[in-house]
Amino acid sequence: MSDILRRQVTDNLDQLLAILPEEICLPLTNRGNFDQLVEIVMDLGRLPEARYFDRADYLTEKPVTAAQLQGAIERIGEFSGDNRAGIEGTLHRISAIRNRKGVIIGLTCRIGRAIYGSSELIRDLVETGKSILLLGKPGMGKTTALREIARILSDEFHKRVVIIDTSNEIAGDGDIPHPAIGKARRMQVAHPELQHQVMIEAVENHMPQVIVIDEIGTELEALAARTIAERGVQLIGTAHGNEVANLIKNPTLSDLVGGIQSVTLGDEEARRRGTQKSILERKAPPTFDIAVEMSERYRWVVHPDVAETIDNLLRGREAAKQIRSVDATGKVTITEESPPHELLTNPHARGWRSTGKMKPLPIDLEEEDEEPYVPEYVRELNGDVNYVYLYGVSRHQAEQVCHTLQLPVMFCKDIDNADMVLTLRSHLRSNSKLRQLIETRTIPVHTVKSNTLPQITRALRRMLHLDEPLADMQDFAYGDSEDELEALEEARLAVEQIVIPKGQAVELLPRSSSIRKMQHELVEHYQLRSDSFGVEPNRRLRIYPL
Repeated sequence: MSDILRRQVTDNLDQLLAILPEEICLPLTNRGNFDQLVEIVMDLGRLPEARYFDRADYLTEKPVTAAQLQGAIERIGEFSGDNRAGIEGTLHRISAIRNRKGVIIGLTCRIGRAIYGSSELIRDLVETGKSILLLGKPGMGKTTALREIARILSDEFHKRVVIIDTSNEIAGDGDIPHPAIGKARRMQVAHPELQHQVMIEAVENHMPQVIVIDEIGTELEALAARTIAERGVQLIGTAHGNEVANLIKNPTLSDLVGGIQSVTLGDEEARRRGTQKSILERKAPPTFDIAVEMSERYRWVVHPDVAETIDNLLRGREAAKQIRSVDATGKVTITEESPPHELLTNPHARGWRSTGKMKPLPIDLEEEDEEPYVPEYVRELNGDVNYVYLYGVSRHQAEQVCHTLQLPVMFCKDIDNADMVLTLRSHLRSNSKLRQLIETRTIPVHTVKSNTLPQITRALRRMLHLDEPLADMQDFAYGDSEDELEALEEARLAVEQIVIPKGQAVELLPRSSSIRKMQHELVEHYQLRSDSFGVEPNRRLRIYPL
């Protein structure tokens, strides 16, 4: 990374090289570049391989022999139940691959390093005392960061830190832990499947202020972590997964972020939220307060409030997050990223004027650090925007109408931020609470008879005082009924938005013979051809392009 960071690295690499066969060790030593070395792989009958951060090199042209494997195994300590071993006094990890008879036929020698300063990206978060979960694929430095966090909390903040070291990977092999963990104490785990028991034992017997856990991977371990957090102990742990969203989909580990449950909403609440009646919600407070996604070695994504992140993800929104990176000089840069839905839920957010009933589009966008999200069709209008609160009206269809007709409308989820309300006529009649809510805010209310595109289109045009072609529609209508005007508007939209611009035929909804006659006359006005087809009561109009 940089000369500064390299001088802070302790890897005891010579002790790992000592267990390798001379035929493999010599070419590896000649290559150098040890600071980029990740692991050495020896598989029976295959060429030995050195894997670096950015590449992999074969070390010899001769395959690994059984004698070479056996010689390396004899220099290594005893393998545990999870087929892992170590070298006493070092942080290196050697993992074995066995055949069906239990004979070792492959070794993966993972380089263990103590990198002092590796947790500088989140040092301020560690100092808060909140529980932190590190996520990332293997090789991203999760265990290295755990080791450094344990040292900082025990040496610099003088806290009682206990490390649950399942495979002796955090504090090294042997009974004496590696100096890289500072004054932190280490509890070894005899069998990996018993890690959850050792976690509880640590809290009950040794009064820790901080528990450090590597690789939480089972439901029992997730439950033990929650038990520890509920006792007021700070947790620092890791789990495999690239993003927080992965944990939501993982039934084993979802409890780490609060667990997920299906909830059925009432009709009124579902309409207010604009969602289905059955939705997913967080079951309980998350075990970890903060989540860190280690997407790259020196670029981490931080979710400072896991509860808020999970709630947003379950609602289909993007969560707020921090991007933290470190450059070659060791300088840490923190960039805040706000969710793009902020302006949809809060029209008075940064960059928007809140005076008057009409709000202009965002101003000085190029001078802002983060450009707020605005739909493209609204952005192109360069005019005033009306905020409309929908109740019982399909938001998807309303947005479709606004996008098609380029209407200066945005839909908000809070009635306090709305300029107007659009609701179903039946809801306004039957819902006294809605009427009272509207009356106290003195907001103009517009209604539609049904949740159809023509009805919503007419209502939005009426709300915006636009000159719509409904005056011309009266020339084709035989009366003033709502059904006639709706049917004519449906035909007009089909012609103007699909048949003429796209050259596609369109079928309309089934109508009575008298209404179909009006639609035929309207289509002829556009100099297009239409036919009726189907059997009553499903007989309907089909409009053809030129």
